[in-house]
Amino acid sequence: MKTATIVQLKKELQFRSDEECLQFCLRLARFKKENKELLTYLLFEADNESAYIENVKSEIDEQFSDINTDSFYYIKKSVRKILRNLKKYIRYSGNKETELELLFYFCSRLKALRPSIMENTTLRNLYSRQLDYIERKIQTLHEDLQYDYGLVLENIRS
Repeated sequence: MKTATIVQLKKELQFRSDEECLQFCLRLARFKKENKELLTYLLFEADNESAYIENVKSEIDEQFSDINTDSFYYIKKSVRKILRNLKKYIRYSGNKETELELLFYFCSRLKALRPSIMENTTLRNLYSRQLDYIERKIQTLHEDLQYDYGLVLENIRS
């Protein structure tokens, strides 16, 4: 079966009734956890972005507190999992400011992690890649926001 494009899906959905669209949404939510999470974001959290950011930050805190710090192997696996989840939450929002806020928070938590990530090449590289990514994202924002976020980035780097 060939998958339809977004444009084709949009055109077809315009001809469907509201009830049919509702049924499609509910059916999509049954199949994948990510679909259900996205629908939850759109219905309950999209109108209050600051509360969404705080919820994600608290989840990041919880995940960082659960990291097994016995060896760098476990730390790497846990940090990658946290980053993967964080990117998923960023994708749900689609807001550049939300993305930067969450990435700044992740980097600050990663930098504060003990034992220090600077003792491990992989974690150090992951950290620097995220900072480089943040720097590229800042360049796409309005000038005032670029300045503000640039200051935050310099504070994290120092």
